[in-house]
Parts: sequence; C-alpha cells; structure tokens
Amino acid sequence: MKALEIATGTELIAVNVANSVESITATDFSPKMIETAKKKRAPDNVHFSVEDATALSFPDHIFDAVIISNALHIMPDPVAVLKSIRRVLKPSGLLIAPTFSHGHLRDSTWKLNTFMLKMIGFETHSKWQPEEYVDFINQNSFSVQTWKVLRAGFPLVYLEARPRE
Repeated sequence: MKALEIATGTELIAVNVANSVESITATDFSPKMIETAKKKRAPDNVHFSVEDATALSFPDHIFDAVIISNALHIMPDPVAVLKSIRRVLKPSGLLIAPTFSHGHLRDSTWKLNTFMLKMIGFETHSKWQPEEYVDFINQNSFSVQTWKVLRAGFPLVYLEARPRE
C-alpha cells in the first residue's frame, strides 16, 4: 500500500504508519515543518515533500490511502483540498480524515478562539458539527464509510471515506 499524508507537521502519523505500508509520503505546505520532520529519525519508506494540498504534484490515482488529520478545518479552501485528494487517490482508495469539530461553539466563543489561535500562527477557517462534517465529505465526491465522535476538549470526528464514482 502506498499512502500519502497531507499536513504532516512534524510527521508523527507518518512514522507510526510506516510499518504498515509499503511507503508513505509525508507532505506539508510549510518548508519549515518538512525541514523539522526530516531531522527526526524516520524509517526508509517515509518520504517527504513540500506540497500545496489544493494542487498536489503527484500523478493521478497513485495512492491507496490518503490521511489528512486535524487539518481540513485549517485549510482556506477545503473543497479544493478534497478535489486534489480525489485526483491522487485510487478509485478503490481510502481517505482517512479525522478533524476537530468546532461547530458546537457559540459565535462569540468561536471568534475569541479563532483570534487567539491566529495570534500563535494557527488559523481556523471552517467549523463543523460532526454531522455537518460528514455531509461536507459526502458532498465532495466521497462516500463516508464510517465515522464516530471521539470526546475530548474539542470533539474529534474520526472519518473514513471512499471516492465516489
């Protein structure tokens, strides 16, 4: 299995998935994140690439699985990201896309949290309640296979989907 991780950050997921796949390409928009990730010890089947998630440089239908963890809500154009993922994912491939669910926050709380996070360099563009997130994925060329809410400080929606034909 060839896997792709989008928004790898410091590649924690990629390193932990490496033993279960033939190869994993860990990508991030930030060259500094990839530089930091490369300094860590990683298995030989982990490869790094600076990529714009809305315009991935890979050939069509090359990956068996794409992981984008806790990142779609920070993407300015999550629809374009899903379109790009759909292009590089094999027709029988698997999208694994857990994300934080902020949709339950009142607007005043959302604005305060967004402001505070932006000050430390972390900008959030979308807020979904769990069902809204599932609908969003389903409306953008994927068919959600399974999902569940994991309770934490912010609820996390764990989701797996397949490309829709």
